Order: sequence, then C-alpha cells, then structure tokens
Amino acid sequence: MAKATKKQALGRGLSALLNDPSNDIKSVEDKNADKVIGNIVELDIDYIEVNPFQPRTNFSEESLQELASSIKELGIIQPITVRKLGVNQFQLVSGERRFRASKLIGLKTITAYVRIANDQESLEMALVENIQRQDLDPIEIALSYQRLIDEINLTQEQMSERVGKKRSTITNYLRLLKLDPIIQTGMRDSFISMGHGRALIAIDDQTIQLDIYEKILSNKLSVRETETLVRNFNNPEEENTKESPSKETENEEDMPKFVKKGITVFSEYFGHKIDVKVSRSGKGKITIPFHSEEDFNRIKKLVQGGESK
Repeated sequence: MAKATKKQALGRGLSALLNDPSNDIKSVEDKNADKVIGNIVELDIDYIEVNPFQPRTNFSEESLQELASSIKELGIIQPITVRKLGVNQFQLVSGERRFRASKLIGLKTITAYVRIANDQESLEMALVENIQRQDLDPIEIALSYQRLIDEINLTQEQMSERVGKKRSTITNYLRLLKLDPIIQTGMRDSFISMGHGRALIAIDDQTIQLDIYEKILSNKLSVRETETLVRNFNNPEEENTKESPSKETENEEDMPKFVKKGITVFSEYFGHKIDVKVSRSGKGKITIPFHSEEDFNRIKKLVQGGESK
C-alpha cells in the first residue's frame, strides 16, 4: 500500500511540474529537466500537436479503426513519445497512429513518454523510429532515408549505425527514388513489390520503365520474369544468342526455296509436320516428331524401308 501511495504522489508531483509556468522546461539544461526527461505521464490529448516532421503520410482508415477498437478494449499498451514545447504544449515524436486512434474513440488523455528535443533532434527521432516500423511501404522507408541525408546531413554509414541496417540495404531503398513517380505510387499501393522496383531501376529511361511497368501489371509478371524482361531489353544480342545460338531460322517464310519444297515432301512421307531449322550458312537440321512407341516404330520402318531401296 505504501508503494502505491508513493507512486500516486510522484504522478501528482510530475503533473504539477509540467503545468507550472515557473518550471517551463525547454532544454536539458533547465531546472527540473531531469525530473521530466524519460518519465511516462498521462497527458491531456488536446495539449498534443502532430509532428510536422512526420515522414509517414499514408494512414489507412480501416487499420486506424482496428487500432482504435484495440485501444478501447485494452488501452494504450505502448506509450507515444512527445517532446515538450512549453507549458501544456507537446508535440508528437512517434506514435501518430496510436494518437489518431485514441482521438477517434474520444479519449481525453493518453499515456506519453516525455522528451526534450530541438527541431532537428525531433526530426531525426521521428525518422529513425519510423524506419524501424514493419508496416511501411518501401517508398516511405526510402523517403525517410533521403530526409536523414538531406535534412540531418547523415552519411549512409551513420544511418547504418543509427537504424541497424546494412549500408547496402539503405542504398537499395534510396535507388527506388530513381523510378518514375507513377511506379513509386504503384509500389506504395502494393501493385508491385520492391523486387519489381529494383529490377526496373536497371532501366534509365523512365518512359521505358513505364512501358515495362504496364506489362508487369497487365501480364501479372513475377519478379523473376520482370528481371528477365529488363535483362533482355538491356542486352538484346544476348537474348538472341540464348534463343538461337547458331542464328537458325524457324520462320518458314525466311527459309530457302529448296527447304520450303522439301518440308512438304517430308511431312507427307512421315505423316507429321516436320520441323526444319536453317542457319544463314545454309546448314540446318530436320526434326521428326513422334507421339507414341507405335508411332516411333512406324517412322523407323519408313526410314529403314527407304534405306533398303
């Protein structure tokens, strides 16, 4: 009982400290700052403003409603993080979904972890915290990395240390921002995956990127099929070599006249359409298909009969 009373007294003391104009704590240097920083308190939800540095811009209404229902049932399991701006003035650093969901169900107060931070520190905290989330799309993550470079002046090595990701991983995300904005939107809306996006980066021309993007959507291409399509576009000679190592011609219209006449004779003789491939040098090969063991033996007798004549 004594411990419970002490906890309640501490709560009242901290609340009074936060609301006291004479204790307007704005930096770690200020008096009583050590009593505020790191404490978890119940704040009036109207005292909190959203973070203008919030890197996340897409909030699913359906997922917010689901979260609101969970909060209504179980309460706030993980406190939001705010920074103190002034007396009864706080700004979100992280936890905007929890904040929005709490407002949806009409909560008057919310559990918050109080920090002291300047604008740059607040942006960095919001970006780093945001990158750690599991439900972000690849473009949101890429934009967060880019903002850390542009606005916080972090190098990729420094970002790697802050967010606990390999530098190569960070580079792969940043490269997605080279894609046409339409393709980036398609990735954000889950029409294509990050794997598709990484394959398309190999195409410099954004017009061609869009052409391939349309093929991915219309033909429901897998990542591997997309990689093959992009590779064939970048190396057309390699594609031709793979498909036709000896540059053989299968199109009957392009074949020499003597071959065209011979195909009909062979097909009638063997009772099947005969496949013929001819190289530019005039050399070629004849393929005789068969459909069963009996058919094979029939063709063999025809060949043997021709040899004995």
